[in-house]
Amino acid sequence: MTIFIQWCLGAKSAVPRNAGRIASNGATRGAVPGAWGGAPQFLAALWLTVVLFMAFPVQAANSLNWETNRNRVSADIKAGKLLPLLEQVASITGWHVFLEPDTTATISAKFDRLPPGEALHLLLRDLNFALVPVTNASSKLFVFRSNMQNATQSVRPANPSGADSKGKLIPNELIVRLKPGAKIDELAKLLGAKVTGRIDSLNAYRLEFEDAAVADAARKQLTDNPDVAAVDSNYSIDRPATPAGAQGSNLPPPAQLQLKDPPATGRLIVGLVDTAMQPLGNGLDSFLLKQISLAGDAQLDPNSPAHGPSMAETILRSLAAMTKGSSSVQILPVDVYGPNTSTSTFDVANGITAAYNNGAKIINLSLGSDGDSPFLRDVIQQVSAKNVVLIGAAGNTPVTTAFYPAAYPEVMAVTAIDQGQLASYANRGSFVSLGAPGTSVIYFNNQPWYVQGTSASAAFISGIAAGYMDTTHNSVSQMQAFLRSNFGVKLVPAN
Repeated sequence: MTIFIQWCLGAKSAVPRNAGRIASNGATRGAVPGAWGGAPQFLAALWLTVVLFMAFPVQAANSLNWETNRNRVSADIKAGKLLPLLEQVASITGWHVFLEPDTTATISAKFDRLPPGEALHLLLRDLNFALVPVTNASSKLFVFRSNMQNATQSVRPANPSGADSKGKLIPNELIVRLKPGAKIDELAKLLGAKVTGRIDSLNAYRLEFEDAAVADAARKQLTDNPDVAAVDSNYSIDRPATPAGAQGSNLPPPAQLQLKDPPATGRLIVGLVDTAMQPLGNGLDSFLLKQISLAGDAQLDPNSPAHGPSMAETILRSLAAMTKGSSSVQILPVDVYGPNTSTSTFDVANGITAAYNNGAKIINLSLGSDGDSPFLRDVIQQVSAKNVVLIGAAGNTPVTTAFYPAAYPEVMAVTAIDQGQLASYANRGSFVSLGAPGTSVIYFNNQPWYVQGTSASAAFISGIAAGYMDTTHNSVSQMQAFLRSNFGVKLVPAN
């Protein structure tokens, strides 16, 4: 998933209480300059790639970055509201926050890396506050106009995800997997359902029903049907945001990358499960295989890059650095969005299956949601068992909650690193295993565009992984060990 601004006051997103720091763990290193391990022959390429990706950070207004492990706070807020601010503080720090009823204020402050006390003075200005430590419990913050005893309104921490933690359920739909020999069309007719999606190689089908009552009744019938292997819900996954224009960038496109003949063992293919592709230009289109479209014909803006081509060029940038400008790797675009504003866990599973069936050994998943789909996880488990590496974006909300499919154990989850530190917008859950630069510059119609988010981080890692295998001809397990050694992070909860 890709964003282009930090989370804003008033939006329902926050850093949770146990937001952590990046620490080293044995041979594993965070993305701190000078901390790279691994094979010496790759050090120069890694340094070059990191510099290219981190050279153009995107600035954002109305941002609050509270480094709980360092007791430092940074803010750039213009006309923020008091209650959303306190909700964010409660989520970030874990403090119990209390406000004097009917107290309002407009927040305007800009400062960098101040201690929390000084930061609160600048944020709250004319209001009074008291921070009271509590033994063996969270501290209490009282914000008031007159006296502390009047601060009786409990401030609830902001909802970290801004949505139901169970994901966006698509109403009146079910995913059904049949046992071998069973026929979906006959079964759908009996249930009054319409078959709207098929993955015949998995005996998996997407069914749509007239209303919720019919869908609920069908779920019960399907669960008891001996021909049915599994029944699951379907979840919506929003279309990632498009890049932002990058005025004044002097970073050139990766035009020096040349396609070479594959080795005797065959060409390495990176499956890109994303939006539809556009021409990349600058001699890069030879690296694209014919697109597989699974959700209809896309209608893309010819004046701006879509998410898919942005990820493709991000992959090619790190690939170019790893291979010294010559590679046999190609990208297989798999469009799971088509003209739609969202896709689904069924379509993503279909995209992963299509990428695998067409030879992908690395699959990039720069998308996701809070929806935990047993069906999608089962597909990922099957593909991973075939010696395929799946690399997923960890999500662009600074929480520790799971973001799927990156949170599945079989996926290498990548969060974003900014100037050697965990990016303020990036997910910091325990499922994260890798950290990489979250900013890149891509070219479209000969103009530069910024891409920022864990989407870019995942694409960066996919290019590194492909470049490593293309250069060394080592195994998948050796490539994974290389990634963990050079980009592995351990997120330590703050005290």
